Parts: sequence; C-alpha cells; structure tokens
Amino acid sequence: MKKSKKVEMPTNESDVDSEEELNPEKHKESLDKLKKTDPDFYNFLEENDENLLNFDVESGDDDSEKGDEDEDEKVHLPGPLTGDSDESDFEDETTKSARGKVTLKMVAQWQNKLQTEGKVKRTTIVTVIKVFNAAMLRATSVDGTSTGEFKVEGSSVFNAVIQMCVLYLPSALKSYLGMEQSGKDPQKCKNFSKLKGPLVAYLKDLLKLLGGVSSENILTVMLKHLHQMSVFVACFTRVSKMALKKLISLWSTGEETVRVLAFLSILRITRNQQTSLLDLVLKAMYMTYVKNSKFVSPSTWPGINFMRRSLVEMFALDLNVSYQYVFLYIRQLAIHLRNAIVVQKVENRQAVYNWQFINSLHLWADLIGATSNKPQLQSLLYPLVMVITNTIKLVPTHQYYPLRFHCAEILINVSKDTNTFIPILPYLAEVLTSYDFNKKHKKVSMKPLDFSCVLRLAKSQLAENGFKDSAIDRVYGLLLEYTANQSHSIAFPDITLLAILQIKQFLKSCSVANYTKKIRQLLEKIEENSKFIERERAKISFALSEGKMVAAWEASIKAKGTPLIAFYENWSKINKIQKRKRVTKNDEIAGEMPMIKRPKIPDSEEKPEPKGPLVLFPSDSEDENLEIEEETSKPKNVKKKVKKPKKAKDVPVNVQDKGDVVQDLSVNDW
Repeated sequence: MKKSKKVEMPTNESDVDSEEELNPEKHKESLDKLKKTDPDFYNFLEENDENLLNFDVESGDDDSEKGDEDEDEKVHLPGPLTGDSDESDFEDETTKSARGKVTLKMVAQWQNKLQTEGKVKRTTIVTVIKVFNAAMLRATSVDGTSTGEFKVEGSSVFNAVIQMCVLYLPSALKSYLGMEQSGKDPQKCKNFSKLKGPLVAYLKDLLKLLGGVSSENILTVMLKHLHQMSVFVACFTRVSKMALKKLISLWSTGEETVRVLAFLSILRITRNQQTSLLDLVLKAMYMTYVKNSKFVSPSTWPGINFMRRSLVEMFALDLNVSYQYVFLYIRQLAIHLRNAIVVQKVENRQAVYNWQFINSLHLWADLIGATSNKPQLQSLLYPLVMVITNTIKLVPTHQYYPLRFHCAEILINVSKDTNTFIPILPYLAEVLTSYDFNKKHKKVSMKPLDFSCVLRLAKSQLAENGFKDSAIDRVYGLLLEYTANQSHSIAFPDITLLAILQIKQFLKSCSVANYTKKIRQLLEKIEENSKFIERERAKISFALSEGKMVAAWEASIKAKGTPLIAFYENWSKINKIQKRKRVTKNDEIAGEMPMIKRPKIPDSEEKPEPKGPLVLFPSDSEDENLEIEEETSKPKNVKKKVKKPKKAKDVPVNVQDKGDVVQDLSVNDW
C-alpha cells in the first residue's frame, strides 16, 4: 500500500503546487489533515521526505539559492517553481495574442509608413507581409482564427489589410529597392537579398488569395495587383510557374476583363524570364487553347478569337523557339489528315472535321500572316496551305459547305497577309456548279442559316430554303473579297477566267431570280476590273519576266485603286454593320418596334375584340388577349411618319485592342 501511494504522490503534489505555492499556511493545513486521514502515508513522508513536512517559506528560499543540492530535493522544494505550469502557459498565450492583435489604427500607421517619401524601412515591409499572412491564415482556417505573431479578427480589419497591401506595398518595395527611378531588375538591387524570404511568402499567399476569389470585380483588382508584382514574381522560378498555371486558367475561362489582365500578367512574367519560361508557356497556352475551342457558339467566339490573337503574340516573342513548335503541331494536323484520307472511316474523318482542327489551322495561319515580314516561319506556309486545301477535298459534299467556307476564309486571309497567290477560286465556284439551286425546298425558314458557328449541316437543314440563301451569300462574299484582293494583279484577267466561265454556267442553269441577280452583279464587277487591268497592261513596255518592274506596276495600280476595290470597300462596310447587329440583341437594334403586351382583364369582363389589321401567322401558344401596338389602318394617301430606329451600340465580335488595361490602383477602386 505504501509503495502505491508513493507513486501517486508526485502527481497530487504537482496538482496543488501551482495553486498553493504562494500560500504556505494553507499547505500546512492540508498536511495536518493528511495526518488525520491517512497516518500511515504521513509517517512514510516523515521518514523519506522530511523537508516537505517542515514547510517554511524562508527555508524554501534558502534551499532555492543553494546550487549544490541534489536534484531529488529540488523537485520537492515548495518555493517558486522554475518550470511553467498549465496556467502560466495560458497566460503567456493570452498576452502574446493581445500584443499581436491587429487593429484598424495599427493598419493606418503601417499604411502611413509605406507611403513615406523617404526610404521605406525593411522592418515595415516585413511586418506588413506578416500581417497579410495572418489575414490569409484567418481566411483559410476552418474556425476563422490565425496563429502566429499577428492575429487578424473581423472583416473590416481583414479588408483593410488586403487594401493596404494591394495599394501601397508595390510602390514601397520599389522605393526600398531603389527601382522607382532606375527601373532595373530587382535581382540586381543591393537590398534584394534581404527581402527574398518575405517576398516569396507574400507572393504565395497572394496566389492562394487569387485562387479563392470568385467575384469578378475583386478578381480584377487582384489581377491588377499581380500585374504590378509580376516583376518580383519573375525573380523566383517556382513562384512563376505557380502563377502562370493559375493565370493561364483565367486567360482561357474568365470574363473579358479578367482574360485581358491575366494575359498581360502572363506576357510580363514570361518576358522577364523568357529563356526559362517561354517553352513551358507556349506548350501550356496552346494545349489550353485547343481544349477550350472544342465547342463554338456566338457566345464563345469572342473568347476563342482573343485566345488566338494573344497566342500569336506569345509565339512572336521568339520565332526561332516558336518554329519547332509550329512545325510539330502542323505536322500533327497533317498526320491526322493523312490517316483520314488513307483510312476511310468515320473516326478518322471526325479527327479532322471538328472545331479543334479548324481553330488550330486558323491559329497557324494568323501567326504566319502576322510574321510575314520575318523569314523564320515562312517556310511553313506551303505545308499549311496544303493541309487546308486537302481538308476541303476530304469530303466535298453539300453537308460540309460551312467547313469549306471556313477554310476558304483562312486561305484568303493568309494570301492577303503574306502577299502570296493561292488558287482559291475553284473551291468557291465549285459550290455554284455542284449543287442544284433550282431544287424546290421542303421546308421554309424565315431567315438564312448562320454558317459562322457550324461545320456540318443536318439533312433537315439542307431541305430548307435558308440553306440555299446562306450558301449564295457566303459564295458571293468570299468571291468578292478574294477577287478584290487580287484586283491589282497584272494576271487578274487570267486568274479569273475559269471562275467567270463557271459563274456564267451557273447563271444559265439557275432560274431563281434572287440568286442570279446577286451573282450577275458580281460577274459584272469582275469583268469590269478585268477590262481595266487589260487597258493598263497594254500600256506597259517591260517584259513580264522582270519581277521588280511587275511588282512596282502592281503597287502603283493598287495605290491608284481599281473598280473592284472601290465596290468591295462599300460592300464591306455594310456587311460589318450587319454582322454586328446579328451579335446584338433584337430589341437594341430594332429601336421603337411594336411591343406585345398582356393586359390584365378580370374574369367578369368580356374579352375585347381585336382591333387593327389582321396579324399574319399567329402563334398557337399565345393567348387570345394579345394586343399589338400598331397604328390602325389609314388611307393610302396619308403618309406615315417613320421613326428612325435608335442606333444600337455596336458590340464587336472580337475583343479589340484596348491598350494597357492595367492601370495603377487607387483608393477609388475599393
């Protein structure tokens, strides 16, 4: 029994030490009580640990001052303990958290220090970065608490910390490193080594915050801040890769402003570390572009066009590096096409006749056209044109007329940008001669089909009259654009001879007045331009083999202007307006059009008789109580005042160049 009590004794003693170390009288009373309740245990203590029973404050102090006593005796000294108890630990944590609790007043003081005109101190920058880390820990922790030197509580303090870092930290860092006047690389600054660790921690926290933001407005502000910090991001390869991964995702899936800001940050980071990051960025951005161009619709077209133009800019950073990737990706497209030609299976054809394949062709055509003044990529023009033309020939049926038109448009743009002759007229004139436009349609559609977001037509769509209308419109537009681009060529009469014969054959066979009227107008303009070139060509005195003289003559004719160019420019202006109107909403274009109202009529009242002219094609699903706001019938001699529709704001199909969207952040952004 005694031994078992001896084992329990230290734990009991430690429990009471923390409470009774400052009250010796109470300790004596507890020992007297122990003597009465358990005399055997008291005798055991008296034999083995006499100092505990002869408790005295003075003796305890004397014992604590002795340095040569045994360790066993020191454990049982009743004086002040050197170790920390549970209560002392709690008290220390409380005092630490109270000292590190961030307030709005503290944030204002740090903000003023960051804005000082003199040199900003390193301690201020490090403190602000620690506070930002504490705010991030609060945001990411489950219970909303943060552990560390500082503690951020409350949404107002959290917002104030984020605002302070976003608005004032970049300028403070540049001021401390001396970059404001020189604008040099941060790594070449004298004090950069002192900020390496805090900067890495801050940038990682910033990327975490960027990944957790869902609001477009807040995301825009954070991307502007990241763009300002991108010069520091580029100093650390690992952080750069983390940032680029997130930015490429936003570049491909975000809203319009978010896409632009993400791309500007990608461009700035890549330029600062071009030798080490350009390969990685080009691969990742191209794969992301292909992945996000699988489905095309009027709503996704602007995003795909923006990705394509920005990718062209990225590949143009270093054409020597880009050549190997462009060659490889065009070769992959050619392999898919070869497999589809050799192995006549649906799977192989589907690998070619899809939007990812067409958008890839569009990308490389734009890139080669944009870099036509540089020789690095011009050797890839011929294989690209061969891939496009054989894509048209793969399945030359009526169902794939939209795909043919897309490929022809790509070829026309490449021919114009590179000033290279590409025989495109046969693929367009073939549409007029291969399809019977006299065939009666089985279905009636109110408007032409839109081929802009379609590659293949269903059999039901081929039976509509809208298919024939759209086909004629597209052939007319593409023939006019191509012949206008070649209208200054000295060989224009020879280039268009076969196309003129095919157009005349179509006019003889077709009996639809709307189609023949449009194509006949185009034929007259082409023949007029041919006669103009022949007259000008008759005046020359040099041989056609003299290339420089021919080029100079064509440049002079182009500068003077041709009949076909003048006609095409007028048509192009009208066509662009119509395209923009198709993108906008109908109510914005129409202006003051008749509006349909549903009057609330009680059940007890009789339904009024409809007034005004008879409505054609009434909808079966509409209520009989519909009233159309139209003027009642008037005598024929009375002229109606036609209200001019309000001009709708043109919404561009593509994202146009807006300059540098990223501006310095100000307090007004919050």
